[in-house]
Amino acid sequence: MPTRAHKHAPPPIQPGLVTHLHSALALSSYALQFNRIVADPDTALLSSLLPLVAFQGAYAAICLDSFGSGKRPKAASRSASGTKKTDPPPSSWVGEKLLPITLSLLFALTVGTAVISSLLVLFGAPFTTHHRSTILCAAHISMLSIFPLVYNNGVDGSNWRSIVAALMPLDEVYAAAIGTFIGAWAGAVPIPLDWDREWQKWPVTILTGAYLGYALGKIGGMYVFKGKKLLF
Repeated sequence: MPTRAHKHAPPPIQPGLVTHLHSALALSSYALQFNRIVADPDTALLSSLLPLVAFQGAYAAICLDSFGSGKRPKAASRSASGTKKTDPPPSSWVGEKLLPITLSLLFALTVGTAVISSLLVLFGAPFTTHHRSTILCAAHISMLSIFPLVYNNGVDGSNWRSIVAALMPLDEVYAAAIGTFIGAWAGAVPIPLDWDREWQKWPVTILTGAYLGYALGKIGGMYVFKGKKLLF
C-alpha cells in the first residue's frame, strides 16, 4: 500500500527578523524616492503615502501587539494522531489585528496628520504657502510615529499622558516615535543655510531627518535603551 505523504506546515514568520527588515526597507525605499521627492515633493509624497500605509500595516500585523489584545485562550482540538493541538478562534485575527490596524491607520491619517501639521507650522513651516507639502509631510511622519503608538497603546488617556510626558519605558515603538520627531526637528537645520542646494527646500530635509530618526530610534529601542526611561 502506498503511504500518504505528510504535509509539513511552513515555518512561522519570525517577528524579530521582520522588524529588522522593516527598518532597512523603510530607509531604502525612502532613499530610492529621494530624487523624486526633491524634484516634486507633493507628487512624490502623495504617490508614496498609500504604499507606506500598507507597509506600516503589515509591520504592525506581524511584529506588534495591539492594545488590550493580551493572551487569549486558544480553542483546543485533536489531530489525527490523537495529540491535542490548539488553534486560534476564527475571529481572533479580525478582533486582535485587522480592526485595530484599520482604526489606528484612520486615526493616524486624520487626527495625527492634523496635529503634526499644526506642530510643523508652530515650529516654522510656511504658513501661507506649501500647505499641501506640509500636510503630506505630516502624514508621513504620523504613519511612522503615531500609527504604531496608537496600535500598541490605544487611545487611553493615562497611556498618552505618559507618552507625551516621556515617562513611558522605551521600546522599539516608543523610541522610534521619539527618533522620528527628533530627526524631523534636526532636519530643519540645513534649510536656512546659504548652500543653494535643491534638496534644502521644504519639506525634504524634515522628512529625511524623520526617516533616519525613525530607523535609528527603533534600533535603539530594541537593543540600547529598551526598558529605560528618558532622564531630564
